[in-house]
Amino acid sequence: MRYHSNNEQLITNNSLLCPMPVLTASDKPVIPHYPLLQKDGKAGAMLEVREVAGTEAVTDRGFLIPHRKDYYLLVLVRNGSSRHWVDFVPYTVQPDHFYFTVPQQVHLKEDLTPMQGFIICFTEEFLLLEENRLLRHLPVIQNPAGAHELVLAAADVAYLEEVMRKMLAEFNAGGSWRNQMLASWLRVLVIYLSRLYTDQFGESKITQQHCLLKSFQQLIGEHYGHLHDVTGYANRLNLTPGYLNEVIKGQSGKTAISHIHNRLAVEAKRRLLHTHLSVKQIADELGFEDAAYFNRFFKRLTGTTPVSYRQHIREMYR
Repeated sequence: MRYHSNNEQLITNNSLLCPMPVLTASDKPVIPHYPLLQKDGKAGAMLEVREVAGTEAVTDRGFLIPHRKDYYLLVLVRNGSSRHWVDFVPYTVQPDHFYFTVPQQVHLKEDLTPMQGFIICFTEEFLLLEENRLLRHLPVIQNPAGAHELVLAAADVAYLEEVMRKMLAEFNAGGSWRNQMLASWLRVLVIYLSRLYTDQFGESKITQQHCLLKSFQQLIGEHYGHLHDVTGYANRLNLTPGYLNEVIKGQSGKTAISHIHNRLAVEAKRRLLHTHLSVKQIADELGFEDAAYFNRFFKRLTGTTPVSYRQHIREMYR
């Protein structure tokens, strides 16, 4: 199926029952998104490492309403007890625990209490870099059990704190080969976390509905270049489009069509960064017959045009 500007698939957002209706933000027209910011406050950062030393981890009171983070979040908590939600699951932050979330999940903090620990944030663009592709396939990133919390032994805390301190020093130093060093340390960190993840979340923790989410995502990976509608994927999974959308939204916080669109945007970014294909050629590879519509589609999802994105990403990581 080719993608035409006058034939965009529209899917109604089916709401699921949840323990706290406030999390759905049904009274809000849009759940706000928070991008990863550079030190000057502008968007466009790909990686951030910081230490929180007994002060508020977040000062933006907008975090007290349902919101999404447009980046991966890894947090080592040494001290703290704040309560927050990730999608429809509540967590009370505990010392010597590790917390992790992926982009686009719905977050809600119930208060802005102080904590001590380390925070690492990185974006989908960071994982697009060739040296980081391995990270995408590790369990703590794939998160097949839909978990967000790891319990740490004393040895785990010591090891993770040491690695994160090294990352913090490298991040703040800004020397030569900085990005390569940070990518290497992040690889060590995520592999270690994936070992803990595998120990704490076995196959018995993986729900049938989460398996459906992974099957849907795998199908998108196989067919995104020519199949852009939810019905086509539902047919391949022997499900109705409505049921597929309901399960996918319940598991990920995003509609099925959003997953399709986001994968198209990711693949477009990969080609813009790693190839010399023209925008028209990329549009054709991704199943858009109209290059002008591809430009509008890309800008709607990313906030910038394909040409501007290519210039920005290559200047940052050339």
